[in-house]
Amino acid sequence: MVRFTLEVITCVGRAGELLVSVAVSDTPTNPLAPGSLAGKRVLVTGSSRGIGADTVTYFAEAGARVAINYRNKEARALKLVDKLISGGADAIAVGADLTDPESVAALVDTVRAAFGGLDILVLNASGGMESGMEADYAMKLNRDAQVDFLATARPLLDSGSRVVFVTSHQAHFIKTVETMPEYLPVALSKRAGEDALRELIPGLEADGISFVVVSGDMIEGTITATLLQRANPGAIEARKEAAGRLYNVGEFAAEVALAAVEPIPADNTRYVGDVSDFLGK
Repeated sequence: MVRFTLEVITCVGRAGELLVSVAVSDTPTNPLAPGSLAGKRVLVTGSSRGIGADTVTYFAEAGARVAINYRNKEARALKLVDKLISGGADAIAVGADLTDPESVAALVDTVRAAFGGLDILVLNASGGMESGMEADYAMKLNRDAQVDFLATARPLLDSGSRVVFVTSHQAHFIKTVETMPEYLPVALSKRAGEDALRELIPGLEADGISFVVVSGDMIEGTITATLLQRANPGAIEARKEAAGRLYNVGEFAAEVALAAVEPIPADNTRYVGDVSDFLGK
């Protein structure tokens, strides 16, 4: 779902002629209908910027009460809260390092006090390519922290709620398809996190809690894509050529938002973008 924006720029040339240029940009629109999530309570981890920020914005614009989680981007998170509130939404920002159990417990307590519970939990936060982190940081964040976070937040989830885990094709298919060496620690750890979360599906479903994985190709404009491009110049262009096109941040966020409300595929996996290369087709 895309909104096309037309921008007309006029200026006067050297000979006095009127010069007109037209720029057309495509901006994803909110895939959720206004008011469709009225009364719903949502938490998106890692949502002060990028995919998380756009996803939480879509939820808020659809009427949900939203909690924005950040690790160290407090000013950015508060700016987003102010923007959403000015648009009529109910939003809060809660800082937490997902690898710190005490920090996570405080986050969950804050959400409980503010909302009473959760209807949608999006596990979006991830990492592993940051500089200066310990060698096993990717596994701590992308596997251990995801499982521990869900366990801590589980009491907030009632029957009918949904958990969404965000990953990449490069991680989801890492057992059968090689990825770039620079991304390998992230891919392995995110797949390990996905596997660990999938083991919880029977218990979640027994409590009426649904679970879905959203897997996407490289996303243009994300921190991960920027770091990959820096480490491996030309990586994004090469993947775009192979895939035909890559989703941008807003487009992928729209798919994540839809995954929280649309029927779940039989294999609990929602694929975004082309997967033929990963399936050997």
